[in-house]
Amino acid sequence: MRRLANRTAVITGGGSGIGFAMAKRFIDEGAFVYLSGRRKEALEKAVSELGDNARGIQVDITNNDDIDQLYAEVKQARGGLDILVANAGVGEFAPIDQITPEHYDYTFNTNVKGTMFTVQKALPLMSPGGSVILTGSTVGVKGTAAFSVYSASKAAVRNFARSWAEDLRGTGIRVNVLSPGTTKTDKLMGLLDDDAANFYSNSAPLGRMGEPAEIASVAAFLASEDSSFMTGSEIFVDGGLAQI
Repeated sequence: MRRLANRTAVITGGGSGIGFAMAKRFIDEGAFVYLSGRRKEALEKAVSELGDNARGIQVDITNNDDIDQLYAEVKQARGGLDILVANAGVGEFAPIDQITPEHYDYTFNTNVKGTMFTVQKALPLMSPGGSVILTGSTVGVKGTAAFSVYSASKAAVRNFARSWAEDLRGTGIRVNVLSPGTTKTDKLMGLLDDDAANFYSNSAPLGRMGEPAEIASVAAFLASEDSSFMTGSEIFVDGGLAQI
């Protein structure tokens, strides 16, 4: 029996990278998956690769009307929602003397405000046993040069899970954080030169970067009944990077 059979999932930021790998794993486990993202072409390409159990909906999570439309389509077609992965996020390097209001607003509007309303608006569709997974990051607990705004936004996401676990007491809905380490996505590799890539690989005790599929396998655990007694928790899938 596949662990996510007959489940409906929404994955924001699902058109590429870790989100796409999660979608593929969830479908392999039996789920029907809605992918959302800003880039229509990326969503269409992802859905064409994933097959009949995937749908793509163009969504900017900083726009509440877009989020409402996403869930309206899920409700009309599927009736409810079992799994939400609030994965969409943005990050740009900027040392403290180069941080601008625009840089701050861009990061926090997506990673914090967008995540908050993505979850809030999903809750009426979710029933007991539902799983909310927030994508965090190792930088939420570690200092990282020129990455303070992104790091602070992920620390906020971590606390969302702690607080929402209390808010959701009695509902049967679980909320946990999945925090990847340095993972070989096209987006990240586009930000790193060879020296930086080697540095992050060598910093982890396992001596390499992670693969998106390795993050997705843990997301499937958090989405399934295998993690039925977990809420408010954070799992690091980071090769040990944040553990030393």
